[in-house]
Amino acid sequence: MITHYTPAGHKSDMVAYNGMLFVSGIVASDLSLPVEGQAAEILAKFDTMLAEAGTSKERLLSATIWLADIDDRAKISDAWNAWVVPGKQPARVCIGAALAAPDIRIEIALVAAV
Repeated sequence: MITHYTPAGHKSDMVAYNGMLFVSGIVASDLSLPVEGQAAEILAKFDTMLAEAGTSKERLLSATIWLADIDDRAKISDAWNAWVVPGKQPARVCIGAALAAPDIRIEIALVAAV
């Protein structure tokens, strides 16, 4: 089992177990960015995290996206579609939600095969 703990210690950013990688909800570091910029930053973080766990976005199984404003779905779709591998898109859900801080516009969690 691979576990990558957050500095805050209340959760793991990712846990690999039995051929599966579970990546917790990740938010952007630069919260001054618009939702599209925050999405792009999160997706770049995922590239690093997936590689660290020995997998890639080609092996994604599912994604959960929380948006502070559900109407931002169209704004993040271009970044998402450019990032995922054509023909290997995971199951995905977008949910409108109150996020942990006012400037957080988007949070994404993933499940991938390792």
